[in-house]
Amino acid sequence: MPERGRGWGRSCREHLASPAALRRCLLIALVVGSVLTMINQGDVLVEGRLPTALAVKIPLNFVVPFVVSSIGYIAAQREAGASQGAE
Repeated sequence: MPERGRGWGRSCREHLASPAALRRCLLIALVVGSVLTMINQGDVLVEGRLPTALAVKIPLNFVVPFVVSSIGYIAAQREAGASQGAE
């Protein structure tokens, strides 16, 4: 249950201002994005080709895990805050 008076926007700003949280989410995005890129586009990259469509898709391999890990982090922080408030 979301904490009253504290919206997702504020939680997102706090997350982006937290170097430790940002570092963790960026590391996850780097690892997962690299694996996804190698799985999905590795053969084309090894051949030395980079079509325009891939130049757009490859960054998304990194953006999506960053967003997902950030949402997970924020949700966990909000849940922990709500649990502490209920005690």
